[in-house]
Amino acid sequence: MDFTYLLRPDSFDAMVGQEHLTQAGAPLRVLCEKNALGHSFFYGPAGVGKTSLARIIATTLDMPFYEFNATSLKIEELRKLFSQYKNALQKPLIFIDEVHRLSKNQQEVLLPVMESNAVLIIGASTENPFFSLTAAIRSRSMLFELRAISHAALTQLLQRAIEKENLHIDDDAKEYLVASSGGDARAMLKLLEFAANINEKISLELLQSLRPNALQAGSSEAGVHYDLASALIKSIRGSDADAAVYYLARLIEGGESADFIARRLVILTSEDIGNANPQALTLTTSTLTSVKQIGYPEARIILAQAVIYLCASPKSNSAYLAINKALKAVKEGEIAPIPQNITQQNEGYLYPHDFGGYVAQEYLSKPMHFVELKEIGYEKKMKDWLELLFK
Repeated sequence: MDFTYLLRPDSFDAMVGQEHLTQAGAPLRVLCEKNALGHSFFYGPAGVGKTSLARIIATTLDMPFYEFNATSLKIEELRKLFSQYKNALQKPLIFIDEVHRLSKNQQEVLLPVMESNAVLIIGASTENPFFSLTAAIRSRSMLFELRAISHAALTQLLQRAIEKENLHIDDDAKEYLVASSGGDARAMLKLLEFAANINEKISLELLQSLRPNALQAGSSEAGVHYDLASALIKSIRGSDADAAVYYLARLIEGGESADFIARRLVILTSEDIGNANPQALTLTTSTLTSVKQIGYPEARIILAQAVIYLCASPKSNSAYLAINKALKAVKEGEIAPIPQNITQQNEGYLYPHDFGGYVAQEYLSKPMHFVELKEIGYEKKMKDWLELLFK
């Protein structure tokens, strides 16, 4: 028995999750019900209903449904199908999975039929296909994001499966099925199917023997990759060590390289901590060197140490703001002459060390101000020192 097939929804109302697309009044559903849906591309994690949604649309619009995968799609197959429906009264829905893998030639073959609306093209991908599709394709289509299935929606789907197949399953096993599936409905149903084929009574122990660890979206998938990296950086910036270590773990388990994570930490150190704790940059550059030499699994400890240290450090973005202000001034034409005393000629230059470490002299030919030190951590000492010199 194939639970995925048995529980595949056949209408918008039967679909669990993706309410922002399928509930009454949602724009996608309204367009379908008014027979006004144009070429569309769906993207989102695996097992969230992209193919099911395309099939529901085909049923709603009463269209023949043809399913392809971009990794094995042949141009001649497309041309033959287009020719078959050239003068037909009823146009087909052509669904292409892994659409981000379409070659430029394949995309060019799609353009004429998309332009003439001879067929309805729907593509799907676990990655946002925006950057892999040509501008011509993008201008003729809409993009819809599907989200990981919520805990509540997975529980609802699981209950349907249990009732439909009259399964006997322990309560803790139900929780594990939902919690370990990472928002992937197909993965949950497949695990349930395998377990049911082994034993008519499904226990937590049986499920864990089949899936020892919880699933999560691999960070190599572009959207998840950047979302997890962003969550890690923002958690550190917000000084939430628990959140930061959690997202670090997600990146590591998702297959992210240790040196990528370490590079991001080095950048964050100067951008968000800066001179509030100058030692932080030394620590993160050392982290980058260390993880390159050591690698996983030990690199996880080094990364965790750096992440926790950064969370506990005072924060200042004054260096980030200062260089951005200075670059903006230069780009907008603020090109001030260099005072003669600090050019190579040294005419009139006063050597600060001859005056105890500081002497007043001209360094800018016109007043300009970019650096705003903050009264945070070590940066406060720096600010106090400069104010003492220039008061």
